[in-house]
Amino acid sequence: MKTGYNRDQLYKTYVNIYTEGVPNPNSMKFVLNAVLLPEDLAARDYPNVESATNSPFVEEFFKFSFVERVFIAKNFITVTKSPEADWIEINPVIRNFIKNYIEEGSVVFSDLESELEDHDHAENDSEDVRQIKKLLEEYIKPAVEMDGGAITFSSFDPEKGLVKLNLQGSCSGCPSSTLTLKSGIENLLKRFMPDKVREVVAESL
Repeated sequence: MKTGYNRDQLYKTYVNIYTEGVPNPNSMKFVLNAVLLPEDLAARDYPNVESATNSPFVEEFFKFSFVERVFIAKNFITVTKSPEADWIEINPVIRNFIKNYIEEGSVVFSDLESELEDHDHAENDSEDVRQIKKLLEEYIKPAVEMDGGAITFSSFDPEKGLVKLNLQGSCSGCPSSTLTLKSGIENLLKRFMPDKVREVVAESL
């Protein structure tokens, strides 16, 4: 007598996905009930297929002509589409792809050994850089992740008081990124480090 399932299906991982809109109209956040990255590893941003050498999963993503960028955090994926694509049409396509790929147990990352958070190497940072990274981690990271992206430290010029940041995921190309940098992050760093920080800029918008 057939039971309707086989033994392997008893151990199958079932993935639930829901979507969240973000400030960038060309990006969408796909939240999973599965862990994609361990806590001690940085979120991964893939602006093109050439950058996805360590992720067969992302390489498959870029086979969709409408996908322009993929950002992967602990339990969500932010997909940035081409402007002409319609979320109503492509949303179910992306959801089904993610669900099937993860449930089949396919490889998401082939190598994460070099992807440790940059604060693990803070012994080489100046006191000012440590303070900037701490402020970004405590005040900026949670809010930005809610919007499906990340803003990470790039460099600090103490003579100019210039902080450079990298925009990832939905933050890259978002119309509100400039406002976030100037009214949000720049004001925050100036308030906590008034004698050190004079300006905050993004290396890519």
